[in-house]
Amino acid sequence: MKQVYKASEYDYLNVLEGIKRKTLVFGSNSLMTEFRLEKGKNLPLHRHSNEQTGYLISGHIILNIDGQNFEMHAGDSWCIPGDTEHGAEIIENSIAIEVFCPVREDYLLGRSL
Repeated sequence: MKQVYKASEYDYLNVLEGIKRKTLVFGSNSLMTEFRLEKGKNLPLHRHSNEQTGYLISGHIILNIDGQNFEMHAGDSWCIPGDTEHGAEIIENSIAIEVFCPVREDYLLGRSL
């Protein structure tokens, strides 16, 4: 369990070209991550068993959830049920915070999507 995270510019994992992720904190039931997303990049469609709740801190993305596109701007949020196909097109450099429930074990081990 990692209960506290102090802000740092280090420890980002390059998930894909132009997409970085950092696990911030986690408990026994949920895990919080920060994503740094570069303009012009895409997060390919994928799915996982974890529910995923997110908040766009800055930027602009088009989020595709189960075949439907959503324009997301700073201050917007979302919740993606587990086992639902989703991806994103990065329109502007963006920062997002996402919480996964249950904990994504692969994010504890430093692996990607």
